[in-house]
Amino acid sequence: MPRTEPAHILPDLLQPGLALVFCGTAAGRRSAAEQAYYAHPGNMFWRALHASGLTPRLLAPAEYPLLPGYGLGLTDVAKLHAGNDDELPRDAFDVPALRAKIERYAPALLAFTSKAAARAALGRAAGYGLQPETFGASRLFVLPSPSGQARGHWDLAPWLELAAQVRASVAHGRPGA
Repeated sequence: MPRTEPAHILPDLLQPGLALVFCGTAAGRRSAAEQAYYAHPGNMFWRALHASGLTPRLLAPAEYPLLPGYGLGLTDVAKLHAGNDDELPRDAFDVPALRAKIERYAPALLAFTSKAAARAALGRAAGYGLQPETFGASRLFVLPSPSGQARGHWDLAPWLELAAQVRASVAHGRPGA
């Protein structure tokens, strides 16, 4: 009997030619229930995308399939689990799979939507902004978490810096141009 792989909580939104892919730790419970990325009303993700100019209008979480049209994609480090970071099992993070996907699709930038996601993927603590490592040809960037639970650490400035990096990548003929 053929072995079937477990289903991802939320599907990856990846394709060649993207300027930027956002990577969270795992789908939150609300996102898993609604089958939409960053679905909790207190999450700042969609507002930050619009405020930074990465999307021309404020999108609703259910509109996430539209993102590739703006050169944007979505994934998580943990695809088989949902919940808050502190609720995830230790083996939830599949960094080799993340790295393989990013190397395959080669976006100009991979942005971790929290320090926790970056730490899981990089194996070290990371500050906000551009990182020295790459995944294949993709540069890595760390953002403050848009989660309502991280409101005390919220800062739009790194999101604005990321948008400037995306515009520079597009201007220089990198993916997403």
